[in-house]
Amino acid sequence: MTEQHEFDKDYWERHWQQAHPGRPGAMSTSPAHPYLARETGGLSPGSALDAGCGAGAEAIWLAAHGWQVTAVDIAPVALARAAERAAGSGVSERVRWVAADLTAWAPETPFDLVTTHYAHPAMPQLAFYERIAGWVAPGGTLLIVGHLHGSEATEHGHGHHPPDAASVTLADITAGLDGASWEIVTAEEHRRSMPGRQAPLNDVVVRATRRR
Repeated sequence: MTEQHEFDKDYWERHWQQAHPGRPGAMSTSPAHPYLARETGGLSPGSALDAGCGAGAEAIWLAAHGWQVTAVDIAPVALARAAERAAGSGVSERVRWVAADLTAWAPETPFDLVTTHYAHPAMPQLAFYERIAGWVAPGGTLLIVGHLHGSEATEHGHGHHPPDAASVTLADITAGLDGASWEIVTAEEHRRSMPGRQAPLNDVVVRATRRR
């Protein structure tokens, strides 16, 4: 039976306190997701939001490639690690770290890029994607990387998989992006391995451009 979680602040604080930087494959020291470079490498840098930034790998990558980044996470311990990594990478001036609950927080202005990688908020996953999609400026880009629902790793991962509530299908994400408002550029499923992780990751990747 799949274990269920309440993805609230207490859960994520405990999660990051247990994520030891020296452990192989630890998220505290892992590199940015490979999809980020592939999907944003051809975009002109501007303002970016990393929604659920964790230890900051994606925010730091974006900052190093010219983006002015707002990186938001509910767990202060994760943001402390992220800020330390950013300082070591020399990009601190290009990242603003915000400790906030994304189910309640909202930006004052839209962004040229809104991205999220495996973020699991204390609200339904698809509703979260719909919420952050509203923060993309006209002509801007939405990039979602999530856990694929119904995959072999989800069903038989022996503890190396997300709860069902934190996984989605590709069809569910794309169905939520109205064709009158969005042009879907990428809609793919991927299976990949990570060092120090026994089970492979089964990912869903969606990139869309908001129509002007």
